[in-house]
Amino acid sequence: MRSRVFTVLSALFCFTAIATTAGAAGPKAAHADIMNSQGTKVGSAKIKASGDGVKISVKVSNLSPGEHGIHIHTVGKCEAPDFKTAGGHFNPTSAHHGIHNEQDPKPHLGDLANLTVDQGGSGYATFTVSGVTLGDGANSLFHDGGTSLVIHAKADDMKSDPSGNSGDRVACGVIEK
Repeated sequence: MRSRVFTVLSALFCFTAIATTAGAAGPKAAHADIMNSQGTKVGSAKIKASGDGVKISVKVSNLSPGEHGIHIHTVGKCEAPDFKTAGGHFNPTSAHHGIHNEQDPKPHLGDLANLTVDQGGSGYATFTVSGVTLGDGANSLFHDGGTSLVIHAKADDMKSDPSGNSGDRVACGVIEK
């Protein structure tokens, strides 16, 4: 009888440990509703865990045509009209901005390629960001204070610190589980 109780307790302990470990890994997906400075939804982002990072799919409408800088920002707060509450770029590794930065050509984790918006005001892009996680730790999009996606008025030049001369913040979405 004693060995049977021990076996049941051992199985229960193992199941609890596995469930706790799986939960610590974090969610497998996240999303963001992207709003303009008037509070109108202009897009959305779907974020999924992928390999050693995340895959971000962004779809927007009603934006000005052309290239727009888009970045992960370090605070999960998007207050209009200027979205300064989103803080600076997500940069837990203290890297320089941009893949063409002469000082350090490894971009920080908040850097994304430009988002192209067509003449009708719509755009779609998918970005893969290595080193970012939806789980725990410094590189998590869900660190204390959260994160957001910010779209800028102009293209990112991919080299200038801190934001690639991408201009004003025109849209923002808090990244949520």
